[in-house]
Amino acid sequence: MEDILAINGGKPVRNKFLPYGGQWIEYDDIEMVVKTLKSDYLTTGPKVKAFEEKVAEYVGAKYAVAVSNGTAALHGACFAADIRKGDEVITTPLTFAASANCILYQGGKPVFADINPKTYNIDVNDIEKKITDKTKAIIPVDFTGQAVDLEKIMELADRYNLMVIEDAAHAIGTEYKGKRVGSISHMTEFSFHPVKHITTGEGGVITTNDKKLYEKLKSFRTHGITRDKKLLNNKDEGPWYYEQLDLGFNYRITDIQCAMGISQLSKLDKFIKRRRELVKHYNKLISQIDGVIVPHEPGYSNSSWHIYVIQLELDKLKVDRKKIFKALKEENIGVNVHYIPVYYHPYYQKLGYSKGICENAEKLYERIITLPLFPQMTNKDAEDVVKALNKVIKYYIK
Repeated sequence: MEDILAINGGKPVRNKFLPYGGQWIEYDDIEMVVKTLKSDYLTTGPKVKAFEEKVAEYVGAKYAVAVSNGTAALHGACFAADIRKGDEVITTPLTFAASANCILYQGGKPVFADINPKTYNIDVNDIEKKITDKTKAIIPVDFTGQAVDLEKIMELADRYNLMVIEDAAHAIGTEYKGKRVGSISHMTEFSFHPVKHITTGEGGVITTNDKKLYEKLKSFRTHGITRDKKLLNNKDEGPWYYEQLDLGFNYRITDIQCAMGISQLSKLDKFIKRRRELVKHYNKLISQIDGVIVPHEPGYSNSSWHIYVIQLELDKLKVDRKKIFKALKEENIGVNVHYIPVYYHPYYQKLGYSKGICENAEKLYERIITLPLFPQMTNKDAEDVVKALNKVIKYYIK
């Protein structure tokens, strides 16, 4: 029965379902939250500032602004970059919709550049082809945690006077040529959703080295309101006085969340070390399975590995990705797919986008599957994943 696929009535490789990702919350994380709950501040207090300072220090940036979630961070960055109606912003289609939605929030137009078929990250050459006199910014995405080629992208941005908003939701702790992501682009966004490297429940951060951008980001997350006397139009009112200078949003994060974030951040290097160990284990075992391509990591990136994405060689298989996906699920392996190309979504189709824009991304989408990867996984868990994958591929190989 062990050779019979679970989808065909056989015994699954695992008795218990293994999710593709998950948070690792320990007693000290809980204790930090409880202490904050007993303090005088629940929101917009000392823990927010402390968390921002620790994130900035960790990535090597001058400033960090914490907000309610990663999407809010992207939105804030587009606001700070002064994206407006009629502006074009170039991004990748192989990402979560938020990477493009943030452009729409500001009235801009997302322009999709294709991916490099080897790294799965945005192709710098295609970015340049898509630049017009309306282009205002680039939003490259560090897909799976691997850094985009930041040196080339920043050179391109400098040549065409563009802003770079790096979507590093997958990549806190990743290094590009020895420098941590978050210290290089004009602005960098991180996410702290529970499946990410560390979590604040929901939450996000934007890092920057530019003080003007920093001030705009701080104002934007708090309704566009300031009490800073240097910025007030009426400087003669009393100490209670404040002014709304921009149409901002309530994107504030709480002290409760940031207390957890501070505790989690102290463990980030441990979490990343474990992710890298698991990826090394995966690569060694999965590279021996015919019909499957393991991720390629370029030499300039030392990835912190948010997700592990394999590519199926469909020409060697009797079935499509959907059948492989379903078969792995039945083996109790929590596979996923990252991502549906953004412009495939009905909302984007209504905006006038259509399939065929980015050939490499579309071809890859048909072939990719995300395997479980999170720090609490054991080597046995990883071996179960490989065993299930080998079992399913062996059955469907031509």
